[in-house]
Amino acid sequence: MPFVATDIPGLLVFEPKIFEDSRGYFFESYNENNFSKHGIDTKFVQDNESSSQYGVIRGLHYQLNPHAQTKLIRVLEGKILDVVVDIRNGSPSFGKSLSIELSAENKKQLYIPAGFAHGFSVLSDKAVVFYKCDQFYNKESEGGIRFDDPQLKIDWKVPVEGATISDKDQNLPLLAEVKTNFEFKG
Repeated sequence: MPFVATDIPGLLVFEPKIFEDSRGYFFESYNENNFSKHGIDTKFVQDNESSSQYGVIRGLHYQLNPHAQTKLIRVLEGKILDVVVDIRNGSPSFGKSLSIELSAENKKQLYIPAGFAHGFSVLSDKAVVFYKCDQFYNKESEGGIRFDDPQLKIDWKVPVEGATISDKDQNLPLLAEVKTNFEFKG
């Protein structure tokens, strides 16, 4: 089964079937029929790509309803530590984080439903991250949580003292200060 459930409801790891031979490899990174067969009927409308150097930390970001984004994250080059935090009110895992290494080598992808803050750190010299979104970017609905929130205790696997972090991300609120409009739907 290409979808692996995590300890956080709704959060899935997608492990595509890889076909390798003397020419290289082939895999389907996304197939609407395959996702639909597993109960995932997300209609993706926007693709994003970022390139970052070792030690960059991006996030933790989200968009509020009605512009909340479901994402499918993968790495085209290098390796990252992908991090999500459940911020769905009423969720049994509210405030819990999950970290997973995604890389061009392991080809794993993370399916993140709306209601999660998302970020990553770059563990390789360079990483190119590609992700699909089911809602368009909307600046007015942007939200975020500080990467170094002591309540979350996230180990980014890079030295935070020397990390490259945007001014915006360094000034995001703590989880305890964040107001969201996400509701857990069992």
